Amino acid sequence: MKRKYTLLLTIFLAGLAFIHAQNTAHEIEALLSTREVTYAQAARFVLEASSPQTAFNQEEAFLYAKERGWLPRNAEADRAARLDGVSKVLLNSFEMKGGLMYSLTQSPHFAYRELVYRNIIQGRVIGSMPVSGEYLLFITGRLLAWTEDRQPAGEQRITEPRIAAEIAATDAREALAAEISALLVEHAVADATAVATDMGVTIRLSHIQFLADSAMLHRSELFKLQEIAAILRAMPGIKIHVAGHTAHAGTMQGRLAVSRERAQAVATQLVLLGACDEANITSAGYGASMPVADNTTEEGRALNRRVEITILEN
Repeated sequence: MKRKYTLLLTIFLAGLAFIHAQNTAHEIEALLSTREVTYAQAARFVLEASSPQTAFNQEEAFLYAKERGWLPRNAEADRAARLDGVSKVLLNSFEMKGGLMYSLTQSPHFAYRELVYRNIIQGRVIGSMPVSGEYLLFITGRLLAWTEDRQPAGEQRITEPRIAAEIAATDAREALAAEISALLVEHAVADATAVATDMGVTIRLSHIQFLADSAMLHRSELFKLQEIAAILRAMPGIKIHVAGHTAHAGTMQGRLAVSRERAQAVATQLVLLGACDEANITSAGYGASMPVADNTTEEGRALNRRVEITILEN
């Protein structure tokens, strides 16, 4: 135990300064021996970490965090804390700006995903796992270090409003694209990725399969759209543009017609799945005019036969 205690003190030397000196050793030792912290324990420790000038006991910390919506709705003071619930109180206590998915849903799951994206939570862990006292120390220390690393002394802030707005928009698009890409992997959506573009965030479906000579989706593609629709439903009010693309085969008119029909088929399916209101979705076909790969190879042509679902910036 003493070796573990010393190791944690070494790792979190900067972070541990937030705890009052007379309480440090006692609290660290108690946490190290706790296999599953409660929400009250987690709230008290995290609040003191983020606001060392404010003293809370466990009950006060839990009520403070609960009243502000910093904990899961079903959190109880004496209930074992889940990692996603702890992620939410960490995100809010340290006033971190979450990604678009978290901003829209305030969901513990997306608080957890935000800390994974920022590399604060690492390794083979899942949001539903209980949190030990040792792991609470670990992620709180990483978050303190992450915060300090990004606020160097004397750093100059960009004050020109237009440049600041452009940077903020780019960061938001990239963060959302990373979140959606991670969800696509988590839900085993094959041949799909999300990328930030000038228009917003685009979910690119490559190798998309339709029945021969038709705009009817293959059953495997319906599964993909169900998973994508579930992601999009977490962002109510969004506007979507669906773009169809083909490889360079056949006539230009034929390519445009096929790509347009297939984009419309995907848009219709997304509406049926509740991903977006019909009034907020558009579709268009671009034929082979926007290739992303070499049309002279079969692999390249497969990549060019794609549908792109873009979440537009309002």
